[in-house]
Amino acid sequence: MNIKKSSFSVLLLLLSFMLSAQYVEKSSSLNQEGALRLAKEANAEAQKLDKKVSIAVLNNSGVVLLLLKGDNVGPHNTEASRRKAYTSFSTKNASWDLMNNAANSKDAQNLNTLPELLLLGGGMPIFKDGELIGSNGISGGGSGENDHNIAKKTVENLGFKISK
Repeated sequence: MNIKKSSFSVLLLLLSFMLSAQYVEKSSSLNQEGALRLAKEANAEAQKLDKKVSIAVLNNSGVVLLLLKGDNVGPHNTEASRRKAYTSFSTKNASWDLMNNAANSKDAQNLNTLPELLLLGGGMPIFKDGELIGSNGISGGGSGENDHNIAKKTVENLGFKISK
């Protein structure tokens, strides 16, 4: 009788665990090592343009994993890199593309009024296996287009995707 009750209890516990799994998100996220590697890649890409940049990397929850001020880069670029990364994370789009879309769409023109969004080039979402795992933001590369290209190459150089 005890074996039956024990087996039944284990079965109920297993069933309860299986049912509760439907209420839990399964996700992947950039980690600290990934953020450091992205920063190294970003600096290498910026160096090809003879630039120094500020860099931000966010995880899959939009939390800052890394925020670096570039050497001899204006202090405003550090916050700009974070906001670019947040913009691309939040919208799942490159901030450069979002900027261009907002400029050409009456429906999207007011996106720049949202406090955390920054519609300038340099923010890039990071996808792995179709899942958003984080984002990066680059600022100080001399232009929004440079920042965009540095961010894009950084993601792609590490084998990640910039879209689903």
